[in-house]
Amino acid sequence: MSRVAQKQELTVSEASSRPELTLVENEPKLEARQFLVRGTPAYKRATIALFLSGFATFSLLYCVQPLMPIFSEDFGVTPAASSLSLSLSTGFLAFAIFCAAAVSESLGRRSLMFISLLGAALCTLACAIAPNWQTLLVFRALEGFLLGGVPAVAMTYLAEEIDPRGLGGAMGLYIAGNAFGGMAGRVVTGTIAEFFTWRPALAAVGVLGLTAATGFLLLLPPSRNFTPRKGFDVAFHIRAWAGHFRNPALPLLFVIDFLVMGSFVTVYNYAGFRLVADPYDLSQTELGLIFTAYLFGIVASWLAGLLGDRIGHFVVLPAGVLLAALGAAITLATPLPLVILGIVLVTIGFFVTHSVASALVGRLARGAKGHASSLYLLAYYLGSSIAGSVGGYFWLADGWSAVVTFILTMLAICLVAALGVARLARR
Repeated sequence: MSRVAQKQELTVSEASSRPELTLVENEPKLEARQFLVRGTPAYKRATIALFLSGFATFSLLYCVQPLMPIFSEDFGVTPAASSLSLSLSTGFLAFAIFCAAAVSESLGRRSLMFISLLGAALCTLACAIAPNWQTLLVFRALEGFLLGGVPAVAMTYLAEEIDPRGLGGAMGLYIAGNAFGGMAGRVVTGTIAEFFTWRPALAAVGVLGLTAATGFLLLLPPSRNFTPRKGFDVAFHIRAWAGHFRNPALPLLFVIDFLVMGSFVTVYNYAGFRLVADPYDLSQTELGLIFTAYLFGIVASWLAGLLGDRIGHFVVLPAGVLLAALGAAITLATPLPLVILGIVLVTIGFFVTHSVASALVGRLARGAKGHASSLYLLAYYLGSSIAGSVGGYFWLADGWSAVVTFILTMLAICLVAALGVARLARR
């Protein structure tokens, strides 16, 4: 069922040189930690529940992406302005992650995640009946703020409750839930909008979110290795966040996440504008089906977690970045099959990189893991919000070729950072 972890005494230098071990500082010492071990029923329930949380988060967050050309036409806004329907959500989500990491220390992991999922699903339903563009953006911003209670807390729950030997696989499955949710939300809205309008499309995703939130609440086991903190100690949280920047590998992981997420979202934000125009003239249903490339991301994130546990995270991490860069370059081709192949490779490369980097944050953070996760995800969603909108100006300047140049520049910096993480961790 579960096992008691063996207690080990480590020095700071020993923990730094052994990535598989984590030095816990300034936290209550536990005589015994009960982990969820791979293969047990509790482990399976936890991973399924976190899969559902990832599914709900990403389906609710990214369901508007294939609708951006429709928003641009229906509301009379530019492509860059239509991207605000996503960028505002991810921007507010990035800010809310800090609040969520702190609140979860008092409220608890499970309760906060459920409240966040429920509120975000209701916001999506409200967007479906929004009377104008401004109201829709207000609900999308609120939805992003509410969703901030899920990603950082989910990563923290996994790092606290899952046996370290099974953490890579569990994190990979959680990221797979993200991928499946991102795909489902986009395909559902794209398909329904083709035959009806964008309003019932958003309503359908809202209902899916409510269903996933209910399943999450019923399945997730209570925390065993988390003790709520009384009150709200601002100084404690500031020290915890600041402390992670003294670990030189962690800021590089944050840079990697900002850049790889920014590249990924930029591809999907503006590929739609390219593919609904000449010479492709894809319908909304056909455009939505492009997002089934996420199926490859689901498999890739799971395999990346397992490969990271077996052959080393520092081998898999730069490989994911290179694969994404190759895919971005291939999308410059004109034939539609090559464009789709490029999008698939970008998707695989992104999820490989994100899955491995997520696991590394949990393993390399020395205590205050919730705060480390919040910094990582702050970078993640700021990359989505900032790069996703900036890409629109490249699109307006010189079309798809300018967008790809922007993406490849970000991925080149990302590769340098990935190699730097490997070098620092091996010291």
